[in-house]
Amino acid sequence: MNLQNNTAKAAIYARRSPEDRANRQNQFRGDGVSDSIETQILMLQQYADSQGFTNCREYYDDNISGTTFARPQFMQMLSDIQQGRVDTVIVKDLSRLGRDYIESGRYQEIVFPELGTRLIAINDGYDSDSPYTDIAPFKNVINEMYARDTSRKIRSAFSAKMQGGSY
Repeated sequence: MNLQNNTAKAAIYARRSPEDRANRQNQFRGDGVSDSIETQILMLQQYADSQGFTNCREYYDDNISGTTFARPQFMQMLSDIQQGRVDTVIVKDLSRLGRDYIESGRYQEIVFPELGTRLIAINDGYDSDSPYTDIAPFKNVINEMYARDTSRKIRSAFSAKMQGGSY
């Protein structure tokens, strides 16, 4: 356990896209939160606990695309960062932060560092406190390309349905 993090004011942030239609609503919490969000929060909390981050604030945007940063809980988290309530943000991977490579990069390279905020993306092995963060811009581009590809596939499926007379 890394006890040096005990004084950090950490946030865990989860996001699920509207394209994740197959994800059912969580039956256990009973609050309408999807299984995907619940799983991300559990994973993030376990990581935070194992690293000595205590009393993490939870933020999540369910059914909101990562191609926009105008997400209610993301904006609330950013406000809390600006007010000094949060100094570390933990996400599952960089795609949960966002799928717009320019904006994602802006938050990683400019906004968070200017605010003194550390960013950790567990599955990508990214930690802004590490000198080995060179791969992040490439992951951001790939994340955006994935969003564009998914959008194109959905539009083509809708178009085929319309041409076939279906809704």
